[in-house]
Amino acid sequence: MASMAATVNEDSDFKDYARTDYYQRTESVETMPFKNVKLNDGNEIPSIAFGTGSALYGKNATDSVIQAIETGFSHIDTAQVYNNEDSVGVAIHESGLPREDIFVTTKYASGLIRESALESLNKLGLKYVDLYLVHHPRYVAHDIEGSWREFEKLKKDGLARSIGVSNFRLRELQDIIQIANIKPAVNQIFFHPYNYHEHKALLEYSATHGIVTEAYSSLTPITKYPGGPLDVPVNAAAKRLGITPGQVIFAWVKEKGVVIVTTSSKKSRLEEYLAIGDLPPLTDEEIAAIDEAGARGPPTNLRNKVKKGVKTFLATVVLYGVLFKATYAVTNSMLCIYGMT
Repeated sequence: MASMAATVNEDSDFKDYARTDYYQRTESVETMPFKNVKLNDGNEIPSIAFGTGSALYGKNATDSVIQAIETGFSHIDTAQVYNNEDSVGVAIHESGLPREDIFVTTKYASGLIRESALESLNKLGLKYVDLYLVHHPRYVAHDIEGSWREFEKLKKDGLARSIGVSNFRLRELQDIIQIANIKPAVNQIFFHPYNYHEHKALLEYSATHGIVTEAYSSLTPITKYPGGPLDVPVNAAAKRLGITPGQVIFAWVKEKGVVIVTTSSKKSRLEEYLAIGDLPPLTDEEIAAIDEAGARGPPTNLRNKVKKGVKTFLATVVLYGVLFKATYAVTNSMLCIYGMT
């Protein structure tokens, strides 16, 4: 996944909502299967990936990646800064799958770009990666054009089938487009319903250049901001379809044309995510309701206002308490002076 430090583990604080009979739907029901997405360089990318950041950051990811592959994931996302490319490589080789049947993404963070790419390939035990990303714009800010030329060379030399960026905002993506001979194929970003509106212009600009958006930590509304405006439309859609709120969030991401990058240590959760491809799509009304609720923002602001109000109230109580004690002391002293006690 694409964050610089350990991102939200999509297992954490994620309630075990009741699972229903969505696996038993008939073939006559319209579904929205996970298909490969065409990139602007002619290659294709699977529309859901298993990420090895989050809880796997700096840890041995072999067992988790093997489990993901056995569950049905064919796209594995890792990075230089995750410090687990070697264990990801072990899992890829132990899976026994032909190289062409698995899509591997990794990301650049530091060092000479070509040397870093070769080091990642060595750790992964691969001759090429399917997608190589600039993990964050700050890693190439010193020389954007020169850095991107190195990425273009990696693609031309067959070390990376496709190249792209991660965590790039609109202005930063525009800067790359202005100097690129080969446009980025992908921009992987932190994306969920609560930040959709701030990313709309970025998504629209990306679409005009054929740049596919990937999303990580999309379950943030559930894992970090429960009790917010999104609960009502998400829970309503979950009830209608007989699925979990997490599946609704991912279905919404999918409806936005965005590739999902997710993770979990639980096989049942991975199966749940892949099952989204067998579900009927969200209705236009449900998507609009989620958009509208997301635009209202997470409950953090409300909680901050409540906390601020409570603090103000307590401060007022304390102040009045101090004044009362002072007034009482002065009054009592005066009464003593005049012999009235």
